Amino acid sequence: MTTLHPTSIFTKGEKLSSDYFTGNAFLTSLLARDKNNNFAMGSVTFEPKARTHWHTHPKGQILVVIEGEGLYQEKGQPARSIKKGDVISIPEKVEHWHGASAYNKMIHIAITNYEGEQNVVWLEPVSEADYNAANKK
Repeated sequence: MTTLHPTSIFTKGEKLSSDYFTGNAFLTSLLARDKNNNFAMGSVTFEPKARTHWHTHPKGQILVVIEGEGLYQEKGQPARSIKKGDVISIPEKVEHWHGASAYNKMIHIAITNYEGEQNVVWLEPVSEADYNAANKK
């Protein structure tokens, strides 16, 4: 069964693995890598408190927030609030995480570039203490 958010333009998608995400996050693939495009594009829905683990991208990533409010943090930097209309350009190999805030869902389009066959390197989960601190800012 296809589940649509009442305000979203894309389906909610498939639940993402707890190996790489904390909480309930979902992916709808919008464009797969092919001979013309060396990137993948998807709509990612984060329910409140859901977030990625720390990770990097060998050739960078672009996030376009299309609904809700969330958080983005690079290692060693304070977390920042992100909201509908924000565009985040993440440089290659920068350790970071992103997801929903504690009380709001967030949906973003992720455009992720490839280097060879790889587009992401997954690291450890964001600690509850770090996530809670990010929500207080």
